[in-house]
Parts: sequence; structure tokens; C-alpha cells
Amino acid sequence: MNRLSVSAITLLAPVLVFAYYSPQQTLPDLSSCAHQPSVYSCENTTVIKNTCCSPTPGGLVLQTQYWDTWTGFEHKGQVLPEGSWTIHGLWPDNCDGSYEQYCDFSRQYDPNPSPTALPNGTVIPPYHGPGVDTFVKEFGRYDLLRTMNQYWVSQGSPNNAFWAHEFSKHATCTSTFDVACYGPQYKEHQDVVNFFDAVVRAFKYFPTFDMLASFGIVPSNKTSYPLSQIENAVFSQTGAIPYFGCVSNGTVLSEVWYFNHVYGTEQYGVYKTINSTTASTCSSTKPIWYYERNPGSERSVEHPYYSR
Repeated sequence: MNRLSVSAITLLAPVLVFAYYSPQQTLPDLSSCAHQPSVYSCENTTVIKNTCCSPTPGGLVLQTQYWDTWTGFEHKGQVLPEGSWTIHGLWPDNCDGSYEQYCDFSRQYDPNPSPTALPNGTVIPPYHGPGVDTFVKEFGRYDLLRTMNQYWVSQGSPNNAFWAHEFSKHATCTSTFDVACYGPQYKEHQDVVNFFDAVVRAFKYFPTFDMLASFGIVPSNKTSYPLSQIENAVFSQTGAIPYFGCVSNGTVLSEVWYFNHVYGTEQYGVYKTINSTTASTCSSTKPIWYYERNPGSERSVEHPYYSR
């Protein structure tokens, strides 16, 4: 039992209340979008005038996930969520399938940029400041940080470095996360936290583990599956075939990318799935292994799709 007296707790209560931050503090200002014609990204026939209202030119939005079996940081408690794939990111490919990266060096928070230089040879400066997890804490979003640590898990690096990489490489190339979209009251790092919220929201759209398990496709070290069975299971629930990535000569399942057009903003709009524009690296003739996680590399967590 805490040694603080009831009266002491009462005195502290106002401090705790005033220390709470609302998620509203990280919202963009989309009021002007009410006067703009709304269309699905990559399906507009005229130029989008207000790029805060629709992802431009990166209107082909990819929600990407990993299936890892270990993290390399188990000794620090960085483990994988039981019964769930993990977040890779939210990418703004151009409508033709090409993409930009590291578009704003003033918002470059990646300590180890990959690639280290842009195609034109410009070197991407490594970031040496505080981790992006501190930005989330600045806004009091410990709920978001908890979810990220559970479901946005890195392999071979600390989680916060992975998050920094995804924001810096991808979000800075997404028009709906431009600083100008947050209005004159913009607070530093507001866009970063808003992006992290958007990534988690998009991840919940695509419960890969549950979709596959509902068709009898579960992680196993003894049973393999044909790629067609995996693709058909997801197609039956999303109406499109995503990109499935495999390693070990195309035989070990490791990732999935869901391709979408978006009606509205990347943060809050409706996602419409389309077929992958990238050919799968999984073998269409050999059996695909969907391996179990290593012992000690996962833990039970609250299911992200059912939490409120």
C-alpha cells in the first residue's frame, strides 16, 4: 500500500489532472477540407489543391507488417505480441509505384538513415538528439507509447530507433503530415505523434494473424502452406491480394504489404484495398513456412483490434 495519506493524495490530484494531455493536442487542422472535393487518392481527375486533405503525390498508401520470430533484444524486454503480426510502417508510394524518401531534413530523427544518401547523392544526416519516444511523452501519450512498444517491435535495434526511421523516411513524404497542416498553433513534434497514431490505426484495419488463423493457417514448425492458400485467405476478407514477402529463397514468410487508395487523409480517411503493384517474393511452387516464434520471444498482450 502506498504510504501517502488520503489527504496527500487529494492534494496531488489536481496536479495529476493538469498533467494529462488530450490526443486532441496532436490533431491537424482539416477545417478547410470541408470545402474541397473528396476523392480516393490516385483516382482524382484534377489536381488536388489542398494537399493537407489527401495524400499527394504519395496516394498509394501501404500498411506494412512483419512476421518475425525473434527480436535480438529479448534481454531488454523487447519481445513480440502473441497472436499478432507486428507493424512495419505506413508508406506513401506514388500512384505509379515509385516513391520518395527522407523528404524533410528538418524533421530527420533517424539515427541510422537507410539508405545513407538520396538517389541524387545527397547524404542524409544522422540524427543525434533525444529519441522519438520522448516526443510521445511530451504530449502525455503513454497509452500510445504502450501500444507501440507492444505491436511496433523492431528486430535488431531498439524500438524507438525503428519508429524514428519510419517517420523520417516515410511520413516526411506524406503531404497530410506536413507541418503546415497543423495550423498556426502547431507544437513541435505534434506531427510525429499524429503519424504514430495513424500508423496504429491503419494496422488495426488488417488483422493478418486472425485472418489467416480463421482459415486454418497458423504458425507451425511442422506444417507448410502454398502461397495461393495464404493469398486467398486474405483476399476473401479484404477484396485484394497484398504483397507477401518471403526470405530463404522464397520459402519462409516474413512480411505483408497492404496496398490502398485513401478517401480523405492518411490519418482518418477510408482505406480501399487494391491488389499489390509489387510481385511477391514468395515461391508460387514451393511450400511456404510460417514459423512459430522462438521460445521467450513473445508475450501475451491485449489484442489491438478489440481494445477501445
